[in-house]
Amino acid sequence: MKDNPKIFYLFIFILALAVNFAGINVHFFTDDPGLYASIAKNLIYKKEFFELFTYNRDWLDKPHFPFWMVFFSFKLFGISEWAYRLPALLFFVMSLVYTWLFTKKFYGWETAAMAVLILATALNTILGNTDLRAEPYLMGLIIGSIYHIAGLQQRFKFKHLLLAALFTAFAIMTKGIFVITAIYGAFLGQLILQKKFKTIFQLKWLLLFVLTFIFTLPEFYALYSQFDLHPEKVVFGRQHVSGIRWFLWDSQFGRFVNTGPINRKTSGSIFFYGHTLLWAFAPWCLLFYYAVFEKSKSLYKKRMLPEYYAISGGLLLLLLFSLSRFQLPFYTNAIFPLFAVVTAPVCLGTLSKFGTKFRLIVQWIVIILLPVAIIVLNKLLMPEDIFYIITEILLFGIIAALIVIKVTAPHKKVFLLSCTSALFAGLYVNTVFYNEIVPYKGQIAAAEYVNQSQFSSFHLYALNAENNLYQFYCKNPVDILPIEQFDRFKPADSSVFYVNQLSMDYLIQNHARFKVIRIFMDYPKENIPPVFINRNTRYKVLGRVYLVTK
Repeated sequence: MKDNPKIFYLFIFILALAVNFAGINVHFFTDDPGLYASIAKNLIYKKEFFELFTYNRDWLDKPHFPFWMVFFSFKLFGISEWAYRLPALLFFVMSLVYTWLFTKKFYGWETAAMAVLILATALNTILGNTDLRAEPYLMGLIIGSIYHIAGLQQRFKFKHLLLAALFTAFAIMTKGIFVITAIYGAFLGQLILQKKFKTIFQLKWLLLFVLTFIFTLPEFYALYSQFDLHPEKVVFGRQHVSGIRWFLWDSQFGRFVNTGPINRKTSGSIFFYGHTLLWAFAPWCLLFYYAVFEKSKSLYKKRMLPEYYAISGGLLLLLLFSLSRFQLPFYTNAIFPLFAVVTAPVCLGTLSKFGTKFRLIVQWIVIILLPVAIIVLNKLLMPEDIFYIITEILLFGIIAALIVIKVTAPHKKVFLLSCTSALFAGLYVNTVFYNEIVPYKGQIAAAEYVNQSQFSSFHLYALNAENNLYQFYCKNPVDILPIEQFDRFKPADSSVFYVNQLSMDYLIQNHARFKVIRIFMDYPKENIPPVFINRNTRYKVLGRVYLVTK
């Protein structure tokens, strides 16, 4: 076993899978997963497949593919948090498989093993697999598309043509046509840098484009049938909204330049992802930057590289994200497989004297800082049950000791210790941290309260469209009532209204008539500052939410 990295790679891989799946049954904390799960749940309730609704109203914001995957999961396993997360986690596993296949194809098995572990242990990969949106789907679909396009470039095979087109179409139906920036950007970068651009005119690429369009037709049909056929519908506060135009323009270019129906009031910084990746792609970000520098230097000196797909597709989409007004930390998760492919050779290969020292220093910093940060976090959090933290310290302590004793190559030792350190942090977040903070989401407590049998015949309303955790956890459908209509609203049957603190302040200021049924403690935000983490100061940022009736 001594200095046999295969055993350690396999063991850390299995541990990484366990950590990434550990949050599968955690209650939702942020609004987006609650919204997306609610929309998929409405597909079940309405016995609908092509039309998306939230609060029984038409919804136009994201394409359909993730909702269809969750729909099938809910059909098979019932409606729950883990059934919502399961299909996305399977696409995450798909991203690991294709990262392995792609990297092994161009760099060999050991670099491929490292690339898989880099992807599986990146901090925002683990966080994103619990606080889950569309990115795990894209991780698998983008790297899968690029792998099969690379195979198709080398030799025409129907398997590569079919799967490249299918995965690209699924990616488009997950996030929109902008995702082809990474897929086709990787392909074009490979052709240009290999000086084979003229091969773009081969028939197989036309077939790829046509097949991709055909596989995307379900999205066009869904949007056309729900919106274009019904110009009388009010969407974004106006009529005559085209779902197809939204899909092709407003959801992508309109959002990019901040002129679409959904826009942000503040402009983004071009340096946002430069510093966000320091924690989001930890513990590998600095090595990724170093790898980009080395590859750029090789390109400048016209030295041949094993492939150009990963750096072309990854950096091009990262640049577009940076130029966009819409900037959120989880957006880059979709191209983490490409980042892992770029970074892995630096972790294994022979570097310059400076590069070798840099690799060791930055990894030892992370190896030490991450566990220290978790211990400090636990000290502030002060969980009543210390079983998990003690067990995790012992488990990862033993693993780290075995790596130190059994692995002699310094660069492999620090690589495996970096993985171990990151997984320790990830497992703590999924098993301790989330379970400590989720009870402070009043939406969940309110939903569990109205799920009692005495409210089974009540009509449920929310006064704010951002109360999607409440919408998901309620067993009965929830309608939305504009708050300005509350006082003059005359419910036809027994009704319960969910009211957050801002809405309550509005009702009181306008002397609305209502009766409070129950009050729940609530942490109203999604960001988690130290004042909330610290048990002794948490009360300072807690608010209340209410269930009321008329």
